[in-house]
Amino acid sequence: MEAYEEKNNVSHEHGDFKKLAVANIDSLSADVNDPSNPQIYHKSKRPVLTVIYVSLSIFILFLNYFLAQYDKFVLSYFQNDVINSLNLTSTDYGVLSGYATGIAYALLAIPVAFVADYADARVWVLSVAALWWSLCVLFQGLSHNFWQILLARIGMGIGQAPVEALSISIISDLVEPRWLFLSESMFYVGVYLGEAVSGQIATAFDATGTPWNKAMIAIGIAGIVLAVLTRIVLREPMRRVSVMAPVQSSDPSIFVGGLQSNRKVAHAKRQFLTSVSQIVRMRSFWILALSSGARQFSGNVFGWYMPGYLTSLYPSEPDLLSNYGIIVGAVGSVAVVLGGIICTSAGKYRAIMPLYITAIGGMISAAFVVVMVFSLDLAGGYQDRGVQILYGVMSAAYITAELWLGAYASLLAMLLPARTKTFCLAIYTSTIILIYSSAPQIIGLALENYDVNSEAYIEKTRDILAILIPVGYWVAGIGLLFCVSKVKADIAGDMIEVGHLTRLRKGAFIGFWLAFGALTIALFVTSLVIASLVG
Repeated sequence: MEAYEEKNNVSHEHGDFKKLAVANIDSLSADVNDPSNPQIYHKSKRPVLTVIYVSLSIFILFLNYFLAQYDKFVLSYFQNDVINSLNLTSTDYGVLSGYATGIAYALLAIPVAFVADYADARVWVLSVAALWWSLCVLFQGLSHNFWQILLARIGMGIGQAPVEALSISIISDLVEPRWLFLSESMFYVGVYLGEAVSGQIATAFDATGTPWNKAMIAIGIAGIVLAVLTRIVLREPMRRVSVMAPVQSSDPSIFVGGLQSNRKVAHAKRQFLTSVSQIVRMRSFWILALSSGARQFSGNVFGWYMPGYLTSLYPSEPDLLSNYGIIVGAVGSVAVVLGGIICTSAGKYRAIMPLYITAIGGMISAAFVVVMVFSLDLAGGYQDRGVQILYGVMSAAYITAELWLGAYASLLAMLLPARTKTFCLAIYTSTIILIYSSAPQIIGLALENYDVNSEAYIEKTRDILAILIPVGYWVAGIGLLFCVSKVKADIAGDMIEVGHLTRLRKGAFIGFWLAFGALTIALFVTSLVIASLVG
């Protein structure tokens, strides 16, 4: 009798969840100022203090992410200084900028995010993580050799692992669905401001002869202060319902409602397995993750190697890094916010618009990237003309390619189950991190036998940039356009039914992760062996 009642209750709950999900889908295209839509209209009339709190919370999350990105860009802008001051090889630098942090990200992001969801402690986890990675950044500035900075960066990776997933999850519960695209896009402005500020600092440090490690120490101190501020200001938001109709879930508790009062291992295991089952049965999740991984692979190649390459290409341009940073900060910030505005204004196409702007924008940007790489050749070897071409096409490359981050994150946040959203986002971010972290690793091995100050090194870097970045953009674009129908099916609740996963699908997932894990370990071990032999 009890079993029957429980089953009957679950059935009723599924119906309620489906209604909530459909209402949320409708809210994506509803007019927020339309009084005839009470579900949206009453939510839009928030007290002024609530609006201020939400804005302040997003700003603090933005600062956390900005500092995390800032650290990465400092290392890329000071590439030659870091290599020379610590007596590193190209392979050493590839390890530092690749799997040294990537593997720590991938291994730690998932369990930390699961704990944050399970204990309803996302803000606490974010605060502790921010404090930890800030200390590790501080230790990077105090490093004197490869192994010291490697250990510090691994520690930093452990702390930064859950930051993006936690922030996306918190923002998605702070704001209403209609404004989610714009809010997440504002959060991702931190990526571009981080690179812009790094460019200005690199120029100022170069002019004054200030060592690169001073910037790392400053970041660490600022991060410690911000970690304390995060815990003081932010409060854990209530969960919003997923927009995807969860009618085929084997455990409705992953969509809405609190955790069961008896927080036992059995319940945690059930919630873990159900969440994994949910994303495996989604038709779009893994295509979205792999396509994003290809896109981020190109972005990682661009971010880690383009500044150093352009500096070597234009040695007589002292303001190159400063102007580079300004373009990244200004154009990139405008682009990512514009992407949020486009999706917010897309009406009934709002849910799939992120796929189009990411795919088409990246494909168009690929051509501009190639012109960037060969700008000096196109200018006939004249540096004055070359930098004019460079700045123009770089602006075009950024305005087309960088529309996507906030909108894409919003789409994922809407699709995933509300109760374990952070955990599922962490699985996504871990997948793409392992993919894009291989970029510096591969390039470092390819450049191992070249002197960083030689002409051959510059030419080899040019060829790598001209091939890998456009290829990644196009692979991602094709995958995302293919995924449009899959996303529509998931939003409609048309997932693979529980218990109906084919052996082929299961085998494909297991095979992919075994092959991918083997490749990751092989690249990392090879780089460490070469680094130890050279050292």
